[in-house]
Amino acid sequence: MTLRTAILLPIIALGLSQCSFGQGEQEMHKNTNELIEESSPYLLQHAHNPVDWHAWNTDNLKEAEKLGKPLIISIGYSSCHWCHVMEHESFEDEEVADYMNKNFYCIKVDREERPDVDQVYMTAANIITGRGGWPLNCFALPNGQPFHAGTYYPKKDWLNLMKNVIRQYQGNLDKLTAYANKLTEGIRMQETSISDNPESALDPNIIEQMVANWRSSWDMELGGRKGAPKFPMPSNLEFLLHQSYYFHAPETTEFTETSLLAMALGGIYDQVGGGFARYSTDPYWKVPHFEKMLYDNAQLLKVYSMAQQRDEKAIYRRIVNETINWLTSEMRDESGLFYSALDADSEGIEGKYYVWSEQELKEVLGDKFERAELIFKLNEEGLWEDKHYILMQRAPLAELATKEGIDIKELSSDLEQIKEKLFKMRSKRIRPGLDDKCLSSWNGLLLSGLVAAYKAEPSKEVLKTSLELAQALKGQIYEDGKIWHSFKDGRKSIDGLLEDYAFVGLALLEIYSITGDEQWYTISLELCTKAHELFWDSSKGLYYMHLENELIVRTTEVHDNVIPSSNAAMNELIYLHGLLAGNSAFLEASRSLISKVQSNFINYPSGHSFWALNHLAQTNDFYEIAVIGKDARKVARIIDEANLLNSVLVFSERNSNLPIFADRYQETKTLIYVCKKGVCDLPSEDLQAVIQQIKPK
Repeated sequence: MTLRTAILLPIIALGLSQCSFGQGEQEMHKNTNELIEESSPYLLQHAHNPVDWHAWNTDNLKEAEKLGKPLIISIGYSSCHWCHVMEHESFEDEEVADYMNKNFYCIKVDREERPDVDQVYMTAANIITGRGGWPLNCFALPNGQPFHAGTYYPKKDWLNLMKNVIRQYQGNLDKLTAYANKLTEGIRMQETSISDNPESALDPNIIEQMVANWRSSWDMELGGRKGAPKFPMPSNLEFLLHQSYYFHAPETTEFTETSLLAMALGGIYDQVGGGFARYSTDPYWKVPHFEKMLYDNAQLLKVYSMAQQRDEKAIYRRIVNETINWLTSEMRDESGLFYSALDADSEGIEGKYYVWSEQELKEVLGDKFERAELIFKLNEEGLWEDKHYILMQRAPLAELATKEGIDIKELSSDLEQIKEKLFKMRSKRIRPGLDDKCLSSWNGLLLSGLVAAYKAEPSKEVLKTSLELAQALKGQIYEDGKIWHSFKDGRKSIDGLLEDYAFVGLALLEIYSITGDEQWYTISLELCTKAHELFWDSSKGLYYMHLENELIVRTTEVHDNVIPSSNAAMNELIYLHGLLAGNSAFLEASRSLISKVQSNFINYPSGHSFWALNHLAQTNDFYEIAVIGKDARKVARIIDEANLLNSVLVFSERNSNLPIFADRYQETKTLIYVCKKGVCDLPSEDLQAVIQQIKPK
């Protein structure tokens, strides 16, 4: 009997795996618990619940074990709609709170602050129920070992479940403990499943097999994965852009273009203010859960920038520019870092800030309403819940202009006026809640997106924003070769996780590639080296996602999801630094990592797309390009414009001691070195010949 079916408790597992935003506004409260001392907006949201919540930390876990009460470990995030619903129905209810306080030691966790804690208990939920989601509510022994987990529960079911748990805890503790031990071992086995894979030679044919198997799930008409809900999955799209570049794959190109266009025109994109919502609930990219996450927009900024650089579509450029404008105007902290999320709810209603009645549109737009009808689907197709419109663009403007016989400049001007009127009116509404903590890893993803936007279309403003973010990362979260995970109100908290080192390290390497400022290379290499020292487990051949701490199982993160896995990102970082610094140990560690996971590419392609991106580099021609000399910046910029995805480019306008530039500077020349794993051709001054050499044949 498997762990999934061997459930010893007759506990109802009501799972609701989808989640959206919602942050309850706090009024005057008679209750205050210890969460009031935390900085996380999600934890502060629960600071005035009558439930006696405790934060996740070593002291509280020791106290819980000493008291001998079973634990309720409730995990969510500030913009999770169903987290808010359950808070209102149960955690703000005196009857429920009284039962929880008398019988349990109650712990609240912000999954964005502690993804390692979330992973342990989410794995438990998946083993027990076959599903997961947020809020995640887990029951555990006083030592933290889980014995039951579920997601959202209505008040009545939550009370019944807790009473059932207490009966089992008081009457069948031996069986409960045995099951908890078994479940913990199951979690541990999942953590070692990848590391048990043997190393093997990298298979250059596996990418083709992976994509061939993946195609059956592609929605070639609407983009994304077939069916609903639809998630953007930017790391998947980034890999497919690379795959079509390497192999000139027309079906991959068609799929990525269909997906990017459908998302840009759909309701998942904020047609008024810019930025993407988390996902759509339907197959048409129409009805989003209206939350906006930094990590989605950071990565989609990169993907649309890459698409723009490959295929100069006006709609790609518009998406990039509008997303940057939204981020810099609404999501930037005074520190220079960027906030985590905007809620879906305002005034307690999901999507209220973003949708429009027909009467509102007519009043706001006046004589521009008819033109808005032409541009947007102000018909049954765009109607939501028979009351309001979610703005969805009918087609790209150029296509509409041709079809309707309207001058494209006139149509573009009309669209800008329409958006300006709607934005001005919408700004008077009560805004959604803001999660104003700044996470290092997500800011690293954004810096990478900004660099990609600059490469697609050089702009002094985008470069300025990129440099300001890089300086903020250096000044606010970097300290003596180490980084912190979270920053809020001038306060650093939580030791950096592997994802922080990896994503920030990659981003600083990328901004080094467009500025030539060696401080960014130096810090990136320091982070790479420190992460390898802190997190590498030579026995597993994988990186842990956190420093050794109070968790019942020390976790590794291997599968790519909406965000690439921290192991895949770290693998990319050590590979690039291995190439640039001539570090054979890094290159061997990267090859070993890839060899362990490549066998999973075919059966689970969407969960290994960032891994596969690096696999492409390691099994095909991939180049280090080093440009050095007085005109290096200008030459490097031309190479950037050529969009050579099968290379890493660095430049220096002066003599440099970095390994790739050592003894190569000449005052009167600008030389281009093309290398493969440190083995370089003779230097060239023929820029176009170099570009043609590197492009896939």
